[in-house]
Amino acid sequence: MRTWLNHIHHGDCLTLLAQMPDATADLVVTSPPYNLLNSSGNGMKNGNGGKWSRAALMQGYATHADSMPHDDYVQWQRECLSEMMRVLSPDGAIFYNHKWRVQKGLLQDRTDIVDGFPVRQIIIWQRSGGFNHNPGYFLPTYEVVYLIAKPGFRLAPKAGGVGDVWQIRQDRGNPHPASFPVDLARRAIAATTAQVVLDPFIGSGTTAVAALLEGRQYIGIDLSEDYCQLARQRVDATVASLEAAADVPEIPTALEVRSMLTAPTRTAAARDSDP
Repeated sequence: MRTWLNHIHHGDCLTLLAQMPDATADLVVTSPPYNLLNSSGNGMKNGNGGKWSRAALMQGYATHADSMPHDDYVQWQRECLSEMMRVLSPDGAIFYNHKWRVQKGLLQDRTDIVDGFPVRQIIIWQRSGGFNHNPGYFLPTYEVVYLIAKPGFRLAPKAGGVGDVWQIRQDRGNPHPASFPVDLARRAIAATTAQVVLDPFIGSGTTAVAALLEGRQYIGIDLSEDYCQLARQRVDATVASLEAAADVPEIPTALEVRSMLTAPTRTAAARDSDP
């Protein structure tokens, strides 16, 4: 496990997952490429039919075009999920973030990907609306997180009270074209007792950062060496920040200071009588 834990691994996720032993991870938190450029609408458009020149994903990812034939994409994702399930501990789970969209006038959910997997719940990630104002349907303002759980999976005590609709803003200022927010990954991780968190599509390192902030260990995989380097930089910055915070002496609250100042003190005679 030393070769896997707390490292960002460069390579194809299926190839690397196949090298991992069974029950390597306690939890998977991941958001795969959405295959957005394979679209009946010819990619990302605005309501007037023109493409958004600033949409970074119009160029795909660094080493992935995000435009696979749909059936190939579904098969790929099902193979990825199968490998994730294999490397999960018997009480593990996958938080699988994906996006539904309208294709040729009909809703394209991800049933064809998750069919047959033990989906226990669908969590709604409510975020701000995008820019795709289409006269055929209302502006999408959410994505989904499939909770795919092995039979022994249980939430941490009282964690279920947060509910199944998570209002979290999109990530901002991240050079990765499709990063998801640290708070989303942190909420998933914090809701479990998992110690080792895996993300086979680590991207800019969000899941690793969230795992560190929650006091857990991580395993990250990405096909792009550029993204791996970005993820390592974010991890290093997070580790440095946590270490710096640990070195800061704890400052007593005003109430604690007042209590210390008003606490009765022993007299000199009483101290002298101590054995």
